[in-house]
Amino acid sequence: MPSRPKATGPNLFAAAGLEHDAPRPLADKLRPQKLADVVGQEHLLGPDGALTRMLATRSLGSLVFWGPPGTGKTTVARLLANATALYYEQISAIFSGVGDLKKVFDAARLRRETGQGTLLFVDEIHRFNRAQQDSFLPVMEDGTIVLIGATTENPSFELIAPLLSRARVLVFKPLDAAAIEQLLRRAEDIEQKKLPLDSEARACLIRMADGDGRAALTLAEEVWRAARSRETFDAAALQQVVQRRAPIYDKSQDGHYNLISALHKSVRGSDVDAALYYLARMLDAGEDPLYLARRIVRMAVEDIGLADPQALLIANAAKDAYDFLGSPEGELALAQAVIYVATAPKSNATYVAFGEAMRTAKEAGSLLPPKHILNAPTRLMKAEGYAAGYEYDHDAPNAFSGQDYFPEALGRRQFYDPPERGFEREIRKRLEYWAKLRRDRSGS
Repeated sequence: MPSRPKATGPNLFAAAGLEHDAPRPLADKLRPQKLADVVGQEHLLGPDGALTRMLATRSLGSLVFWGPPGTGKTTVARLLANATALYYEQISAIFSGVGDLKKVFDAARLRRETGQGTLLFVDEIHRFNRAQQDSFLPVMEDGTIVLIGATTENPSFELIAPLLSRARVLVFKPLDAAAIEQLLRRAEDIEQKKLPLDSEARACLIRMADGDGRAALTLAEEVWRAARSRETFDAAALQQVVQRRAPIYDKSQDGHYNLISALHKSVRGSDVDAALYYLARMLDAGEDPLYLARRIVRMAVEDIGLADPQALLIANAAKDAYDFLGSPEGELALAQAVIYVATAPKSNATYVAFGEAMRTAKEAGSLLPPKHILNAPTRLMKAEGYAAGYEYDHDAPNAFSGQDYFPEALGRRQFYDPPERGFEREIRKRLEYWAKLRRDRSGS
């Protein structure tokens, strides 16, 4: 009698009478099967949402999904491919290079020849460098792919302008408490049991998720695993079980804006200790450190400006240092930047000057610059007086011609008025020096 083959792989479980599906994470079990099941993004998927309107026309252009983790970016991309009958291809910028992209593009071209379009979803698209981002442009341009890129970082800073000009940016919002509660109820329906939490602990779990639906479901799984028969956790026991503390404030609500306002005003008021206190509170509450880094950069340009040009360099360096080191080591770089900007001399002269220049530019409309400072690459333009009378400043005494550069109909304007503080004291001396040369040249 021939021997029975030895059971291996999946057959091993069948031979032992243990055949069953592999365990699936709760987030995977609850992954929406249609766009109507996606929670928390009504501004995109509601009756008047941006994506709803696109789908109504059966026309989908390239998109960039910008938002925090766990808000449905990947799920929505996959469901959009289903809704538009496009072939769905997914890659991650973390694990892909130019060679991988070429293979994906070549496959998409072959599909296109058979009449099948491709929706290419690129997770973490901001991780691609400029050359890699450039490679998307021709295949977006000729329709080989419909690109959907997902990013947690501001696309304006992380993606190249030509790519952004070919794609529409859609913002995914952190899930609010109602949306996360909806996810938890769905989880309870699927698991056919209630979360063993009292009302305060349930609210605490929702805050712990911090707008991340995937995190909420992971926390729910941890609770079910930890609970003994008929045990119910209160808020303190929940924090002990999951080893996580609820954020002190909801980052999408008033607490977030109140604390960032307090941090900014403490820096503006040169109160270094208060500024450090609010920085520490926000970091302790789970605020995104790169958001804080961007705000510190903003403080450097808005409230210090050229009174201390080093402030912007140090704030930007702190952002890069955090990006390189991560938490918690990188947080010290943010603290150092806060100390620097809080103790630096203050000036909003650049902020005020730029605001006035913008208002004047809008009022002036399409006034042409004076002809003497315009180039004259053709004979006709030379005949019309373009570049006539232009003086090359480096050929003038003191390398300063003193010409008028404003449109004639507008006349000279003064926007920038530096104070007698910090480095702007030196800038004021320069401006006064050039003003004197200008007066001497004009004879007035």
